[in-house]
Amino acid sequence: MRAIAVSAFRTEPCLVELPKPEPGPGEVRVKVEYASLNPLDWQTADGAVAPGLPHVLPYVLGTDFAGRVDMIGSGDNTFRVGDPVFGRVTAPPLGRCGAYGEYLCVPQDSPIALAPSGLPLRDAAALPTSGTTAAQILSSTAVRSGLSLLVVGATGGVGSFLTQLAARRGTGVVAAVRGDEGRRMGALGAAATVDTTLGPDALEAAVRGLYPDGVDALVDLVSADTASFASYVALVRDGGVTVTTRGAAAPPGVAWTDYRLAPGAALLAELASAVTAGELEVPVDMELPLEKAPQALAQNRAGGARGKTVFSV
Repeated sequence: MRAIAVSAFRTEPCLVELPKPEPGPGEVRVKVEYASLNPLDWQTADGAVAPGLPHVLPYVLGTDFAGRVDMIGSGDNTFRVGDPVFGRVTAPPLGRCGAYGEYLCVPQDSPIALAPSGLPLRDAAALPTSGTTAAQILSSTAVRSGLSLLVVGATGGVGSFLTQLAARRGTGVVAAVRGDEGRRMGALGAAATVDTTLGPDALEAAVRGLYPDGVDALVDLVSADTASFASYVALVRDGGVTVTTRGAAAPPGVAWTDYRLAPGAALLAELASAVTAGELEVPVDMELPLEKAPQALAQNRAGGARGKTVFSV
């Protein structure tokens, strides 16, 4: 089968031919139709595998997928051959089966769910990591209806979902972006959009103009260093909540959460229902063939993502 893999960490991903995986006990094999790009994918290629986690080389990249069940391993059956499914690849050994391949095997009790008839598989592939991250971040910030949220890096997949989910609660979302994204983020529910390339004064002026005492919560999806994170934390009111997905250290005296994803099939099904009900838009920005994944990963590494990139497999 065709797959995008790295032969060693910190080498360039490339298209390779690999044997089709066989499902083990309790697993299903999925014929992948779409995979979506997440920053975790290029971070993994760069060597960001947690110490001690079993993995194999060549390492097939990709976490989020959608396709149809092709074969079922021994044991109890949750799914049937032909079922449309979507989910995340999380089971060790990592790299054995990634989303950037024509087939993958996943445990039936992993973050995988049936795709409802009203959800195109292309959109389903873009939901798992970004959608569940946004939903779980929102619950962790305890932002309630009528309060305010500053989202830094709002144009990417997580930020686009987070903006929508927060706005549905009546939360005032200030979207900090790079470039002119006012119209798109406004359509997703942002109360205000600020281009951070105009400098920190522009963002501070916008936040203080709307919320003189600061926003109730901050979600920073991009800052990997303490100084950048601290500049956004300064816009949060006393007693507010801050969240980072990049592990940046918070300045002294600030309550913060270093977010880590805990996905589940139930949340996937809940998000899929919201999409089919027209309550949530899947922000697919670009669809590319699988062989274009290496270039797309390089572009995503450079920053400035706008919605989700999906690969047809």
